[in-house]
Amino acid sequence: MSELPVVVVGAGPIGLAAAAELRERGLTPLVLERGPAAGAAVAQWNHVRLFSRWSELVDPAARRLLDTTGWTSPGDNGYPTGRDWVGKYLIPLAEALGEAVQFDTEVVGVARRGRDRVVDSGRDTEPLSVHVRRADGSEDRILARAVIDASGTWTTPNPLGGDGLPALGEKAASDAIFYRVPDLENADTRSRFAGRHTVIAGSGHSALTAIVALADLEEDAPDTRITWILRRGDVGATFGGGDADELPARGALGLRAKKAVDAGLLRVVTGFRTNTVELSDKNQLTVESDAGTRIEGVDQIVVLTGFRPDLSWLSEIRLELDPVLQAPVQLAPLIDPNVHSCGTVYPHGVKELAHPEAGVFLAGMKSYGRAPTFLAMTGYEQVRSIAASLAGDQESAERVELTLPDTGVCGGAGVFDDPDAAAANEGGGCCGAPAKPTELVAPQLISLSSARAN
Repeated sequence: MSELPVVVVGAGPIGLAAAAELRERGLTPLVLERGPAAGAAVAQWNHVRLFSRWSELVDPAARRLLDTTGWTSPGDNGYPTGRDWVGKYLIPLAEALGEAVQFDTEVVGVARRGRDRVVDSGRDTEPLSVHVRRADGSEDRILARAVIDASGTWTTPNPLGGDGLPALGEKAASDAIFYRVPDLENADTRSRFAGRHTVIAGSGHSALTAIVALADLEEDAPDTRITWILRRGDVGATFGGGDADELPARGALGLRAKKAVDAGLLRVVTGFRTNTVELSDKNQLTVESDAGTRIEGVDQIVVLTGFRPDLSWLSEIRLELDPVLQAPVQLAPLIDPNVHSCGTVYPHGVKELAHPEAGVFLAGMKSYGRAPTFLAMTGYEQVRSIAASLAGDQESAERVELTLPDTGVCGGAGVFDDPDAAAANEGGGCCGAPAKPTELVAPQLISLSSARAN
């Protein structure tokens, strides 16, 4: 099997980094991307600015490969948008890898050749069989010595339902439900939200980002209404540490969202675990919680409740996943969001990413399952370690070659237009300790002092 390629699923930041690391080790990578270009998933959040600097977003092996092509480095200190990351790094990297990257090619299944997951005999001597579907509908089978799944979680956002399943009526109302931060710089999107009632569901940074964006829109279009629903019992530490936050961009984002709430630009409903979405004859929605609280006259819902891995096409592979996070069992305790923030997860590699199925690895965001603490730098270390192991260099594979800086790893400008302002306020460690879980209480409406009612 040594003459077979290592198949990498996904031509995003981690998948392309894996290909660069493999090539540098003298192995043959084959990157399969179902989208039409490199960074297809990143391109869907082009308008968002990353929290990390360029220096933390370029894989070392990828940089060495790009340097041989006359690539113009974007520098180390700026904070790129998704559009910048794709245009200035991912597309040039895919071009440098050449025919090793195939687009419009979807992986629909992985198995051990001639064996389903029940069969023991021959699993160690047979190659992996990767089933693909091309854009024209044709199907193919590619034999591989190993498979690195770096397909991410972007295509599988968590649903609105409070129990992890879609709320009743959620699918029927799908035309009015968004699972991404809306790009209000787009004229069509802006007109859809201006002057209408939007419900935002979620308590993470994506939800805060949407609050800030829509609150700004509300100041321009006063008829715009926002309702923010949270499953937790109170807002509590949702806004972060403010000026004292060790993650300056997170603190700045939280302060801007809190300012919008304090100004009465939105209504906040806590303890709300969505049970039902009803669509009226007038194409308006009513959202109801499992406790019977109803929010009526809703035009659209922005659901920002996190992501989960798609494991359906790995059903014939023997994976060993944590039952809670759906991450590799040896990695899960290191990334549990109830214990760790992004700065307290130490670098890890092939040892923590191994599965009972030899030669199969989940890398990048997908390796984190449902945990939200992933960093690009950590993913680059993962694939460096995997490539070293596949090349037979176990000493290097088990050696940590990444030191996460105390500051700036998660810092930066986030979604803001002025990255220099956030950078000027940086200080302290990367991330503070995770907040203690908040006990859920009965749903309640938080009254806000405001010059006008929502």
